Amino acid sequence: MAHLSWSVSSGRAFAAAGLSGALLALSFPTFGHPASAWVACTPLLIILHDVRSLRRAFWLGLTTGAVYFAGTLPWLTQVMVGFGGIPRPVGVLLNGMLVAYLALFPAAFAVMVVVLCRRFGSLGLLGAAPLWLTTELGRLWILGGFPWELVGYSQTEVLPVAQLSSLFGVHGITLLVLFVNSALALALVGPSRYRRRVLATAGALLLVVLGFGVARLADNRLVHGGEPLRVGLVQGNIPQDQKWDGDRETQILTRYLELSRRSAADGAQLVVWPESSTPFSFEAHPASEEIRQLARDTGVHLVFGSTQMRLEPDIQLFNAAFALDPDGATTAVYHKMHLVPFGEYVPFRSLLSFVGPLVEAVGPFSPGLRASTIPVGSHLVSAAICYEVIYPGLIREFVRNGSELLTAITNDAWYERSAAPYQHFQQAAMRAIEQGRYLVRAANTGITGVVDPYGRVVARTELFETTVITEDVRLLTELTFYGRVGDLPAYLCLLLTVVAMVLARRPRFTRGVS
Repeated sequence: MAHLSWSVSSGRAFAAAGLSGALLALSFPTFGHPASAWVACTPLLIILHDVRSLRRAFWLGLTTGAVYFAGTLPWLTQVMVGFGGIPRPVGVLLNGMLVAYLALFPAAFAVMVVVLCRRFGSLGLLGAAPLWLTTELGRLWILGGFPWELVGYSQTEVLPVAQLSSLFGVHGITLLVLFVNSALALALVGPSRYRRRVLATAGALLLVVLGFGVARLADNRLVHGGEPLRVGLVQGNIPQDQKWDGDRETQILTRYLELSRRSAADGAQLVVWPESSTPFSFEAHPASEEIRQLARDTGVHLVFGSTQMRLEPDIQLFNAAFALDPDGATTAVYHKMHLVPFGEYVPFRSLLSFVGPLVEAVGPFSPGLRASTIPVGSHLVSAAICYEVIYPGLIREFVRNGSELLTAITNDAWYERSAAPYQHFQQAAMRAIEQGRYLVRAANTGITGVVDPYGRVVARTELFETTVITEDVRLLTELTFYGRVGDLPAYLCLLLTVVAMVLARRPRFTRGVS
């Protein structure tokens, strides 16, 4: 038999596409498992193999994307309803609009796969990995980007596989996972002469990656390199509806001060508070002197989130990270560069007048312009704010600017007990492996934690507990291969995709519906 036939009814085709979307969603926390990712796209690829209509391919890919993103982003509705003050049906509508937009990327992937298969036959399936990666690069940049839960993040906790990101970033893991998916699909629907070779190639590649990962983990030299630094991470656990309550300012500030003093007494040299941890704008409030006095009394360096207003040349409001030295002086202020859509700005604001409460509730924040670092004595660290940590290029820029320790400050109280805090922490951990740096993360309601340069979680908190973590980390200067070359291999895949599409669009065009 030359190949296994998978010409099926529309119902079964869309069921297979939906299954791929479900398996993709099940690749991520909290209800999923990393193993799902290795077969997630295989049902979709099997169906696409026999599709000849680009229109049908689009709808099949859109189905996969809709299920995928609906399964990973359901918490957005609760954020908009609970904290944006809009009715639930409108929240569901807005979430659905975002899911529909994101689903366009798997739809584009499906169309490109069919273009390749129409031109190159079954072997076109082997182009799935660079094609999928191209769509993820689109998600990273188009309309400001929303690169939440790229496929490669599914393997963050599979440490031998995750070490590949020190060479090629999270995109390299995406390529590996999608190649295995395409190899499985080709083995099932391609000519028999390809089956053993493609499976053997995929198996050999996976063994090489696992061997590299095991060797890197065994080497372990980064946890003994550099200079030691003891870091305290404060989890204030302030409910979102109390953070800006003027009557609670003293109570909130006192909690942070007390937890910080506890950490300093345990030897912390750097204390980190979460995003927007001060219940006031730091520079504009008299209570800021108490924070400066904390640094003087304890002799610690302090990094914390607050807002900063700039009046010249125009009025601008920034989500900022402030750094104080042991004398209580401000040594640096970093302005958040990647703002959260519907959290810190409203995309297409003028078109969304029908969600007035949400538009009015979202602050008119301005984006920062530079990936500036923060001095801690004679060393430099960085402070990614919230959602910024899911942008690998920004974290690499921090490191290229001299950061020896990655800090991430966030307020995930918005997400309550959904999957979002776990997904967010997982993505942050990948940055530690990519850059060969310790990552310390202070989150208002959790998850606060320390991740070593190999992605191992040294310490972490539970959600909604008031606590502090004090741990030893290392200040590191060595660059990983990914730190040196960045996403160049990923953009070469984009170039390969463009070339493949040009070649595939040459004659042998067939109209019709599969």
